[in-house]
Amino acid sequence: MQLRRLGRTDLNIAPVVLGGNVFGWTADKATSFAVLDRFAAAGLSAVDTADAYSSWVPGNHGGESETIIGEWMKARGTRGRTIVITKVGSPMGKGKEGLSARYIEEAVEASLRRLQTDVIDLYLSHWPDQATPFDETLGAYQRLIEKGKIRWCGGSNLTVALLEAAIAAAKARGGPRYEVLQPEYNLADRHGFENGLADLCLREDIGVITYFSLAKGFLSGKYRSEEDLTKSPRGGGVKAYLNPRGFRILDALEATAKRHKAKPAEVALAWLIARPAVTAPIASATSIEQVDSLVRATELTLSDTDMAALNEAGAS
Repeated sequence: MQLRRLGRTDLNIAPVVLGGNVFGWTADKATSFAVLDRFAAAGLSAVDTADAYSSWVPGNHGGESETIIGEWMKARGTRGRTIVITKVGSPMGKGKEGLSARYIEEAVEASLRRLQTDVIDLYLSHWPDQATPFDETLGAYQRLIEKGKIRWCGGSNLTVALLEAAIAAAKARGGPRYEVLQPEYNLADRHGFENGLADLCLREDIGVITYFSLAKGFLSGKYRSEEDLTKSPRGGGVKAYLNPRGFRILDALEATAKRHKAKPAEVALAWLIARPAVTAPIASATSIEQVDSLVRATELTLSDTDMAALNEAGAS
């Protein structure tokens, strides 16, 4: 599998990143281990998680996904072959959240313990924190890099203005900058990234790994009516896509998939892989079959005609 360099970092990743948001939620430990085993065997190299995953599940407190990944790496001896991406800043209960230096330095230690590793390959600011200057957050990341706790830092959910401000702050202080952006981006949700962020990332050579790459599962094609929303615990997030534009996108995906003897989800991921500003989409899996489908997406080459048809279907 041909690897891609993630921005200016020395991290070389497969064209798809495995999403760890389902670990400890819709995938229990045994299922998660099976998914991770197939992920590693297939030559995929990076897994994305966050300290807050999966705090929304009744009885969970956050950190469940990191814990499962850490236990898997220890049990399988795969740390050296796994690029670990995790995030900080989302609520963890008892007022623990944000991007202050004090909190980051506390949170990273908890993530390292759960992941059972000495260093995090890529540490992302999960959400903007308007109460904390970029200078303070970047200063905290610089100290963690110097101590060998993290290798690279990046941001998620940033607007053009905020990413520009983060870049300017890094230049002014002469320290590390956000080398990777994790935005919401897929064939159905295009405006936020394509309205300036994509060009900025290309211009600044910032790596991009997209989340909600399948629009919360909508682009898999299994949701065509409100009755279908009961098929998955994540179905409730799909309702907003059930409209004429959404159905037009599904029709284009299914037509393209038929021509390539592929699945709609594989085409949707291949579309992202082919976008010039995207390094790799993030996609989760709850079965071995779904991991195999992610691998097929990396092997699928869409023609210019395919891309044009999909772009037209997804136009606003």
